Amino acid sequence: MIRDRSDIEAGIVGLGNIGQYHAERLVEHGVTLAGGMDVATEARTRFARRYDVDVYDDHHDLYDTVDAVIITTPNKYHEEYAIDAFERDIHVLLEKPLAHSLESAQRIAEAAAGSDGYAMVGFNNRFANAVQIVKNRINRGELGDVSHVEANYVRRRGIPGRGTWFTHRQIAGGGALIDLGVHAIDLALYLLGYPEVEEVSGVARSEFGSREEYAYLDMWADDAGPDGFDVDDSASAFIRCAGNRTISLEVAWATNRPATHEFITRGTDAAARFDLLEGDLSLYSASSVGPDHLEDTSIETRQNDTHSDEQVAFFDRIINDGTRQNTVEEALAVQRVIDGIYDSSDKGETVSLEN
Repeated sequence: MIRDRSDIEAGIVGLGNIGQYHAERLVEHGVTLAGGMDVATEARTRFARRYDVDVYDDHHDLYDTVDAVIITTPNKYHEEYAIDAFERDIHVLLEKPLAHSLESAQRIAEAAAGSDGYAMVGFNNRFANAVQIVKNRINRGELGDVSHVEANYVRRRGIPGRGTWFTHRQIAGGGALIDLGVHAIDLALYLLGYPEVEEVSGVARSEFGSREEYAYLDMWADDAGPDGFDVDDSASAFIRCAGNRTISLEVAWATNRPATHEFITRGTDAAARFDLLEGDLSLYSASSVGPDHLEDTSIETRQNDTHSDEQVAFFDRIINDGTRQNTVEEALAVQRVIDGIYDSSDKGETVSLEN
């Protein structure tokens, strides 16, 4: 029986940068890091040396030893590792997005629904303090009826690494939209209470990544040039939900404009604006109590480790049968929106997502 974190035997599938990032936080939380799995020998060797744990080239061998896994592989491989875990009733924290395609995401969702293992998807930005403050105020009714979210996740020059799996559609499933847009769409729907999405209209563009003369100051990985770059590097979309709730979306890896991570949540009584990365938070309202006036309120909060807090929620779910958060059903709804935006862009028209 699992009574506390030290009773949890956890493993990591995918031992790259994000896998090690999660491993560090597992150790900090007192969870037993039982081992890791990766198909790359170098990654396994590095992980074993750093954490002094067993490593495997076959995930089935890892699954024989664990209660929970964190899956951090490229998007295309989420399905195999997640479904095999669910079939063993292993608890799964699966990094976003749910999958590289809608069809794959649907299969993961079906497996999760039939498993006794708990499932959580890595929408870590929900745990940002600024986001939680806004969500709490919405729940208390302080913003009134919330009807629109402006969601921006824009880098000026931030292609993750041309030539890596991020820039190949077959593996990633897309570019900036599925990498950054997945966070922006989830946050917007989360703040709106996850209404049913009725239709989307969008354009996904590839304007910079395929250039020989692509200019940048830094890159997450080495630049291998434009060969094979077949994904979007920006996207613009309008998302219409039930009850006339709407989302305007701007995401980009690369564009000729200032970077922005601004989210504005508009309600009938007040609006909230926050910067997702900086944590700046302000509230805007108007009042006729006394002379008519406008009120701008700046709220100061601290930056928190969102991945760490996400893991805490995951472990609480396992130990205490805690609150369901970052559910597979919500991740599947986000995947449908992403698929709809790509479809709308290809067709040049609005696409209905109603069942």
